[in-house]
Amino acid sequence: MVVRLREPTIPITEVEQSAFCQTDEELKSRTLLEEFEVGVRWQKLPTGYMRIEPEELGRRIQEARAALDRRLVILGHHYQRDEVIRFADFRGDSFKLSQFAARQEDAEYVIFCGVHFMAETASILGGPERRVILPNLMAGCSMADMAHADDVLDCWDDLTDALGEGAVTPITYMNSTADIKAMCGRNGGIVCTSSNASATYRWALDKGGKILFLPDQHLGRNTGLKMGIGLDEMIVWNPFKPMGGHTEEDLRRAKVILWQGHCSVHTRFTVAQIEEARRRYPDVHVVVHPECVMEVVREADSDGSTEFIKKSIEDAPAGTVWAVGTEISLVNRIAAENPDKTVFCLDSVVCPCATMYRIHPAYLLWVLDGLNEGVVVNEISVDPEIAGYARVALDRMLSVV
Repeated sequence: MVVRLREPTIPITEVEQSAFCQTDEELKSRTLLEEFEVGVRWQKLPTGYMRIEPEELGRRIQEARAALDRRLVILGHHYQRDEVIRFADFRGDSFKLSQFAARQEDAEYVIFCGVHFMAETASILGGPERRVILPNLMAGCSMADMAHADDVLDCWDDLTDALGEGAVTPITYMNSTADIKAMCGRNGGIVCTSSNASATYRWALDKGGKILFLPDQHLGRNTGLKMGIGLDEMIVWNPFKPMGGHTEEDLRRAKVILWQGHCSVHTRFTVAQIEEARRRYPDVHVVVHPECVMEVVREADSDGSTEFIKKSIEDAPAGTVWAVGTEISLVNRIAAENPDKTVFCLDSVVCPCATMYRIHPAYLLWVLDGLNEGVVVNEISVDPEIAGYARVALDRMLSVV
């Protein structure tokens, strides 16, 4: 039998991640025409929006948003640029924002200033009565792109053939497509956030058997270590190799099978950066996101979700020093909102999330103008069957929080 191997591919969003990196301390606001010069994919929009100066964009967005009043809710993810987040009715991480959207009974429209999988989740939780809009369809997620549905289904078939039905419980991180969430819902699995990953591990292990964790190997590994699972009990599934690069005996020995995915932002942080921060500020507290690599999480003083990082610094005494390992837009915002503390990013090269950064104010104005004219652009909807199974996995997550 001839086995055809897929060539390893790098998601376009991963290749483009460094496009917006800067070495200065402030990400400058520019017209969309100027930002189009950066070598990434942009959704085309009417040329008139591309030349509008930032100040004029802000004024027109306020006017267009006010005209829609309670018919509209604008959501802003923590990693969003300040020029957009200023218009958000609610800020938060992806799941918190989706829950908020689902509770807005008066809102016909939800503009989700985030990335594609977030808008999908808001659509799933909000139901057909909520029309969810993503301002720029090119705002994807490199991590979610690393777990293609066909590859994951092939993996699931291999695991079932090797280990038997019910031997593995799939857990997918919120940062995944609706297809992957639905696969988990259909097969007795669950969704997790970075806040409750440990709780979902306990839930899965209580059922007996093994865990398949998608799509971020680092969050999965760091969570496993917190749960007392040894490195020798965790293996990484490479979707470009037969059986993920393992033998059936490897699979039988493993307790956790980690998908070979990662976050383009959080894998930039290194132990050397932490060492430099401690050299500069001996009393610094280093807090990082659990999507960072294991060595960085181990070297940090604490780790947790974006909400955890934000709250830890807000609740800290004045005069404390914080080195943060997460997306720069959030770090800069935390620093500005906590002037009584020293807050800085571990990485000296300023790299925002390249997909999140594609929600330029010009796109927000474009979709707002459309709504005021009775035109809905960039609506995100999920196939009802996929949405139903994805909702099962999401509801299971809520039951273990």
